[in-house]
Amino acid sequence: MELGLAGRRALVTGAGKGIGRSLVQALHAAGVRVVAVSRTQADLDSLVRECPGVEPLCVDLADWEATEHALGSVGPVDLLVNNAGVALLQPFLEVTKEAFDTSFDVNLRAVIQVSQIVARGMIARGAPGAIVNVSSQASQRALTNHTVYCDLAMNAVNPTVVMTPMGQANWNDPHKAKVMLDRIPLGKFAEVENVVDTILFLLSDRSSMTTGSTVPVDGGFLAT
Repeated sequence: MELGLAGRRALVTGAGKGIGRSLVQALHAAGVRVVAVSRTQADLDSLVRECPGVEPLCVDLADWEATEHALGSVGPVDLLVNNAGVALLQPFLEVTKEAFDTSFDVNLRAVIQVSQIVARGMIARGAPGAIVNVSSQASQRALTNHTVYCDLAMNAVNPTVVMTPMGQANWNDPHKAKVMLDRIPLGKFAEVENVVDTILFLLSDRSSMTTGSTVPVDGGFLAT
């Protein structure tokens, strides 16, 4: 499906790995000019080699001042995907201040800050745009040891477990994985491209009547 995204400028956070990296590759292939934001310079370097023309921006979004400085002069952005996130899994009675602060800073506060910066530019230019937040099915239904992650849940995609390096690391125990897979009617975890395809749709004019919505990408988990 032709999405009509060519020529637009997008900013993607968490672009170094997983969903963000694959999304940057897909946007680049669709003719979108992409600003790729990651806290890991090596990931950005390899991404630029794969996708010449991508604009790398290295900043830790947990740092408010550094983010304001780095993105303050980023220039006009038409499409924003707030994808950066951390999953620090701890049982409720063992949640630490450090884990809470890090999760809050990256998963919620940075989303608000980056969206403010981009939205201000859109408003000043009088230009239309699209913002998509990558959330999780855990924002709608609690999961074991996801206490802070569940609490910190424009359009949003809510994937189930996605087979990124982080997803594989957190769900590599066969017993733990089976408990979750038994709750997913399709019987499998999501692949990165399942999430990327949904984001591309929400960024495009094809979704012009979809706003303020959350779109599950969960194999039926929330339907059961």
